[in-house]
Amino acid sequence: MKEKSKNFASKIVIAVLIWAAVLFVLILYVISCLRKFDGRLSQHNQLRAIRIGLEFFSNVNNHYPPSGGLDPTGQPYCGAMKLSEALIGKDLLGFHPDSEFRADGLDTTGRQLYDPNTLRDRKELFLAYDNANAYRLFDIYGSGKTGPFNENNLVLCDVYKRKMGTGNRTGMPILYYKENTSNTEHDANNPDNPKNIYNYKDNHALLSLGVPWKPKKQHPLFLNPKIFYVMTRDWRDNTVSRPHQSDSFILISAGFDGLYGTADDICNFEWKYRE
Repeated sequence: MKEKSKNFASKIVIAVLIWAAVLFVLILYVISCLRKFDGRLSQHNQLRAIRIGLEFFSNVNNHYPPSGGLDPTGQPYCGAMKLSEALIGKDLLGFHPDSEFRADGLDTTGRQLYDPNTLRDRKELFLAYDNANAYRLFDIYGSGKTGPFNENNLVLCDVYKRKMGTGNRTGMPILYYKENTSNTEHDANNPDNPKNIYNYKDNHALLSLGVPWKPKKQHPLFLNPKIFYVMTRDWRDNTVSRPHQSDSFILISAGFDGLYGTADDICNFEWKYRE
């Protein structure tokens, strides 16, 4: 009789432990979902602040910042870096109205625009510092690991901070693409179509730097540029391929997983992931 009681008690203990383990897993899952939901809200708020900043920039300068992968001298200086310069300057002290969006910060006469002597000529920040989440490239990728770019270039990072290979906790750069209104197409079958309204190459060299916390891993958006045109297409119109934001700009956050070109990416428009 005692042996049966012991066996019964053991079964109860095992059952309780199993249910406790299941409950623990469920709690962790709920916490993870809440973190992702909260992160998405925060990220949408940041993109909204950046959008307002860009509209303010456009009102003052009569145009949005350029986003090409190169500067006017042919030096690598991508859309994400030009976005940062436009909204907060190359030194966090404001945009200089004489900027040519050069990687070296010079104007056409060779004058350095971003030094303490030019502060009186600067514009106020178009984006509040608290919303900028700005980091130098070396903070994200590491010194000597920033490819063709000057490692001191600033980028605006998303809200999903994680420990990078550098030991720093940062988000991933916000990608910025400006439209070309002289073009008329949005060709997912041929990303290199010269008539495309948006050019995936604006940030392609930045994507080539890979995933900072996983050496040798590449972003899906880098491996397959067609993803850019699929994810940014306005699928509400099935008669013709047109992009969202066809008359302004596109912003992309890598989302919770930190990878560009996956289902949890967050943009400045509503989109549904498609294979």
